Amino acid sequence: MGGLIPLGDASRRTRQWPLVTVLLIAANAYVFTRELMYGERFVYLWSVIPARIVAGHAWITILTAMFMHASWLHIIGNMIFLWAFGPEIEDAMGRVRFAAFYLIGGFVATMAQVAAAPTSHVPNLGASGAIAAVMGSFIVIYPQDRIKTVLFFLIFVRITYVPAVLLIGVWFLMQVFSVGQVAGHVQSGGVAYLAHVGGFLFGVLTGRLWRRS
Repeated sequence: MGGLIPLGDASRRTRQWPLVTVLLIAANAYVFTRELMYGERFVYLWSVIPARIVAGHAWITILTAMFMHASWLHIIGNMIFLWAFGPEIEDAMGRVRFAAFYLIGGFVATMAQVAAAPTSHVPNLGASGAIAAVMGSFIVIYPQDRIKTVLFFLIFVRITYVPAVLLIGVWFLMQVFSVGQVAGHVQSGGVAYLAHVGGFLFGVLTGRLWRRS
């Protein structure tokens, strides 16, 4: 019925072209085309199955699952948020550090979800945990920046500028309030809210440490 779409940071311009952010988006798009081509077998092979991880198998899927998505809406939504917040954090950290931060944030997010349902055989996939880490770092590095945002409700659409601390803070609170639903959703393939929370907290706690001096 309603929602918002962040378009980007309206308060600053990056000093360098966001190469890593663009490459991450391209990699996600490429892997999604593989999913469309090869179907469920491909998804099951390369996504995270918590029970397999706990048993010590298929650890490579912690990496591959970060670039997989369950639907067009899933990937489009994630890439919009990555593009809205990624360039500024890449600029603050530098390209190599940002790439490492993104992957480690995704790892932490995945392990949080695995810990929530260690016996689950439902595939876990998506970039949202890593993107949550980017958003967590954004809220501590640029809390006062204003995010150009499309707000919509039914047929009403408006572009406005929302402080990052408010936009990201509300998003995080929604994830926390939804954690209580995770136990039921994990087994049926629902949203991995604990991955969002885990990735976000990683970004909040370590984001400043990754900044270039």
